[in-house]
Amino acid sequence: MKPVKLLVVAALGIFVAALATEAQQPAKVHRIAWLGLASPGPEVLRIVDGLRQGLREQGYVEGRDIAFEYRWAHGRADQLPDLAAELARLKVDIIVVANTPGAHAAKRATTTIPIVFVGPDPLSTGLVASLGRPGGNITGVTLLPGPEIVGKYLQLIKEAVPKVSRVAVLWNQGSQMAPLMVREAEVAARALQLQVQSVGVRGADEFEGAFAAMTKERASAVVVLADPVSFLHQKQLAELAARSRLPAMYALTEHVEAGGLMAYSANFAEAARRAAIYVDKILKGAKPGDLPVEQPTKFELVVNLKTAKALGLTIPQSILIWADRVIE
Repeated sequence: MKPVKLLVVAALGIFVAALATEAQQPAKVHRIAWLGLASPGPEVLRIVDGLRQGLREQGYVEGRDIAFEYRWAHGRADQLPDLAAELARLKVDIIVVANTPGAHAAKRATTTIPIVFVGPDPLSTGLVASLGRPGGNITGVTLLPGPEIVGKYLQLIKEAVPKVSRVAVLWNQGSQMAPLMVREAEVAARALQLQVQSVGVRGADEFEGAFAAMTKERASAVVVLADPVSFLHQKQLAELAARSRLPAMYALTEHVEAGGLMAYSANFAEAARRAAIYVDKILKGAKPGDLPVEQPTKFELVVNLKTAKALGLTIPQSILIWADRVIE
């Protein structure tokens, strides 16, 4: 056999051997971390399932392509930094987080592991440099377009309960975005001929006193702003609103399922499903800081008629026609 032919045969042999070796190599299983503030109850697991569904739609199979590392703070925000640091030490491939304190904890814990968030306006809370170019190792999907959404809450509660004249706004004093929303509420209220009562709390243990203050100041409705504390205590808030005979407007639909009157928001589980697109792009080599933050394009109006009946309210037909979902 001529030398040239020998070289060709040898080269082919090496190539085939390399292919066989590569075929025997198991595909990498990417580790995706979920950093949760709440305990893994039904409401939270519905959001997690949104992410898992989204990853399936992108072609990933759990156990073959991806594996999850779950960390839960069980309602204790002070535990999030330690949990985030643990995930950083494990060198997971991506951290997904659906709460603002957790996103900040993850951002402090690592500058190299990509972070994908699902949650409130990341610009107002300082998570990203800009929506178009987040920068660093973080990007994601926001549920709120910005503080101006609170004007829509006021408009809807007034249309649903026309006799409303004074609206309490319940907010978490630990939130960076909430003061902006309260100021926006005060501006929007003037156009709607409403008065606003700002009621800030530092934790769930102050909810009782907050509702007592609303009653004392003769509030005729309440808007509950979105934050991890209110999300974790949905039933308590619904019960306090019912006991105080206050129609309540919420920023997340889960509150209505827990007995609240109304909510207007993007769907949390759907946002988590959309976050899977970011996970897929990052696993394929995209830099999170170059991926624009996705803002919601669709909001759901959800009304609980059982709660309305208990409050002695008749919800106008205009609201019921507009509602995406009515709980009876």
